[in-house]
Amino acid sequence: MANIQLQSINTRRGPTVAEQVFDYLHERILMLELPPGTKLSEVEVSRQMDISRQPVREAFFRLSQLGFLLIRPQRATVVRPISESDVLQAMYVRSALEMEVIRNAIEIVTDDQLAELSTLLDEQQQAVTTSDKILFHTLDDRFHKKICEAANAGFVWTLIKEKKAHMDRVRYLTLEAGAKIALDEHRVIFDALQSKKSDQAVALMREHLSRIKIDLPRIRQEHAQYFSTEPE
Repeated sequence: MANIQLQSINTRRGPTVAEQVFDYLHERILMLELPPGTKLSEVEVSRQMDISRQPVREAFFRLSQLGFLLIRPQRATVVRPISESDVLQAMYVRSALEMEVIRNAIEIVTDDQLAELSTLLDEQQQAVTTSDKILFHTLDDRFHKKICEAANAGFVWTLIKEKKAHMDRVRYLTLEAGAKIALDEHRVIFDALQSKKSDQAVALMREHLSRIKIDLPRIRQEHAQYFSTEPE
């Protein structure tokens, strides 16, 4: 686990230690701070995070179940490469859920919720202007989550958040140039939502979330080192 620096965590309150370890490693994997091929060990992670090995073991197992870690007995655990098939499966699930969500949101969205979405768009514009791709990613998620909440379906975002994780590593590879495109698409989705144009909003959401399918071959070619070379 050379050249990997981890932080200690607060073990006294809030989520369980295992949940905190999972969230921390999960985020770093999605942001490619722990890129595919990175070797991790329970001993070293527990030492650097100043915790026992058991919560690390639990976090490793959960990450392996989601397809982000390959646990090899008697050998180093490694971060898995990006799987094209996992990305596409995540896209299909997310698209289906969010298309239904926005259709429902149009019927009941309030003026206050529209104002909150408008503010998020302004904040996204600022993130694009300052080239802060990490902030933009956070605000992007907040925009989609807010639409779920506007449909009285906040629980759907919990499902989407887990399913879309395989998309997120690819999104981080494209945010340098793709944030402006995503913002423009958010604006037209918002306009359709505000104007209560249901069919248009659904079609725009489908196009927005399906863009990754179009871009994936190019992204894979440009960042081949992050992708699986095994047949899928």
